Amino acid sequence: MTVLEQGQITIHTENIFPIIKKSLYSDHEIFLRELVSNAVDAIEKLKMVSYAGEFSGDTSNPEITIAIDAEKNTLSISDTGIGMTADEVKQYINQVAFSSAEEFITKYQSASDRQIIGHFGLGFYSAFMVAKTVEIDTLSYKEGAQAVHWSCDGSPSFTLEESSRTTHGTTITLTLQDEEKEYAEASRIKQLVKTYCDFMPVPIKMDGEQVNRQKALWRESPSSLTDEDYLDFYRYLYPFQEEPLLWVHLNTDYPFLVKGILYFPKLRPDVDVTKGQIKLFCNQVFVSDHCEEIIPKFLLPMRGVLDSPDIPLNVSRSALQMDRTVRKIADFIAKKVADRLKEQYNNNRQEYIRSWQDIGTFVKFGCLNDDKFKKQLEDIIIYRTTADLKPAESDQPAVEVQAEEGDAWKQVSSDSKTEGPSYTTLDEYLERNKARHENQAFYCTDSVAQATYVQLHKSQGLEVLFMDSFIDPHFISFLEREHTEVKFSRVDAEIDDKLIEQDKASEIVDPSTNKTRSEQIKEIFEQALNQPKLTIRTEALKSEDPQGTPPAMVLLPEFLRRLRDMNALVSQESAKFPDEHILLVNTAHPLIQHLTELSQSGIIQGEGKSPSAELADMICHHVYDLALMAQKGFDAEGMTTFVERSNRLLTRLTEQRS
Repeated sequence: MTVLEQGQITIHTENIFPIIKKSLYSDHEIFLRELVSNAVDAIEKLKMVSYAGEFSGDTSNPEITIAIDAEKNTLSISDTGIGMTADEVKQYINQVAFSSAEEFITKYQSASDRQIIGHFGLGFYSAFMVAKTVEIDTLSYKEGAQAVHWSCDGSPSFTLEESSRTTHGTTITLTLQDEEKEYAEASRIKQLVKTYCDFMPVPIKMDGEQVNRQKALWRESPSSLTDEDYLDFYRYLYPFQEEPLLWVHLNTDYPFLVKGILYFPKLRPDVDVTKGQIKLFCNQVFVSDHCEEIIPKFLLPMRGVLDSPDIPLNVSRSALQMDRTVRKIADFIAKKVADRLKEQYNNNRQEYIRSWQDIGTFVKFGCLNDDKFKKQLEDIIIYRTTADLKPAESDQPAVEVQAEEGDAWKQVSSDSKTEGPSYTTLDEYLERNKARHENQAFYCTDSVAQATYVQLHKSQGLEVLFMDSFIDPHFISFLEREHTEVKFSRVDAEIDDKLIEQDKASEIVDPSTNKTRSEQIKEIFEQALNQPKLTIRTEALKSEDPQGTPPAMVLLPEFLRRLRDMNALVSQESAKFPDEHILLVNTAHPLIQHLTELSQSGIIQGEGKSPSAELADMICHHVYDLALMAQKGFDAEGMTTFVERSNRLLTRLTEQRS
């Protein structure tokens, strides 16, 4: 074999190889991605010269072959691409990064959080992270070209000589370092191909078997794809996950190139919404599982694929966030997501509502963080509501209030055969209820804890919106800023006048005490509970069935509740229930009405209260406990006290009956 040349690789420092081995990439496995990417590039370049009429050979069946020799501890990557001449090897291999090594060293030797993909011409040299010797055997497509063989042992010294290769293309052979023998295992290499090279546009074969998927669905035309194509792709990317709710196909080439498919997943409690779930590609080459610096933060829980060669990958994370192109790409993605949501809202309202529990989190979070996104979607934010206009058997509406045409929840109720909650937009809610309570919205944040309050409003025909997702406490404040003319009232903050019987003039005054029944009940509770910070209010709640209303309710005024929540947020502690709150005693309830008679009956034996009055005190405590339980859970001590007090009350009642 004729030696064509021996010499020194043209670099500006002899420290380049130690830096490559230790600092080029944080993960050594990246070398396979870089070498296979170079092979794909070589095949694509051959197609280009063929299209230009400079090559008349067959380019219809390109392939990349990976071979392992465990005994020799070698790994080789072969392609059927454009190949190189001796001069091209000298130019592209020997002159590292076209003499840009100094710039690389200055910029990257201490950057452990940066990754470089093809920048500075160093992709090939990633092989030296795992290999003690790298060999190139190549033949150019050019007529009459001489095949050449290049080898280097990881020092600046190389050997370039003639080769006996007869087919155009390149084979790179790595003799692995002793500590890198894992890359001589077929299972390990197949796993790396699946991770980094699965969607490269060229078949990658090992032992005659294709080991990459090859078809990149995001590069297909949306019109050529079916729903099942999108679902199959999602299942492939995220096995053992629930089906996605809907997806967005991205495809633009101006002013930047971005392709991708993003999915709205069902949100599980264990999903970390601060970490990106989208796979980032560059020209079908996998780059990262995280896109935190590229995707708007309110879309981070989305899943799928984003592919763009215009995202600078050789910069720090902070620089990436400040990059103008990246910011434009983020805006583009947010707009396309908003367009897709509006499309579904307008064309498939039923499916939109069915998915709202999960999609709503994205929409609300986006409105809180992105004004453009908010303006696009503010009209299609919907809320679960207590209103129910599903047609009854008699075809009569279930409530007095009629729905306006176009109500989202009405359409779903009438079009759908399935039972389910009703939904409405805020504008529809306000329009529907303006005759009863103009510019006022009643809402609930916990459908279980506040069920009593919700039912009370429903019984009087007052519609309540449910704002009970984890993001809603922040979103309510946002709504109040956006709709300053609207008063938002939580159902347990205050009792609206429409729920209270206003005719107090008819109350009977006890001639012996000169007090009304309400005043007597208030006094009984104040004496029994003996809590100076507790405010007792007595009101008769409206109801056709007083027994069905609560005997008492704990109210927490809006400003006190918000002050509590703000203090908890500042101190990063859970909100504590304030000592200062209101106990509203329902004087229309039969239990409360009987309390007056009970507390005043019986003969006092010696000093103290009569047994009946003592029983009345115990009932007051029990009524208060039950009202508290609708507002807050008891801690261990509070629950123990409640159970003991309940047992004493039941014992006393059974004693009186015996």
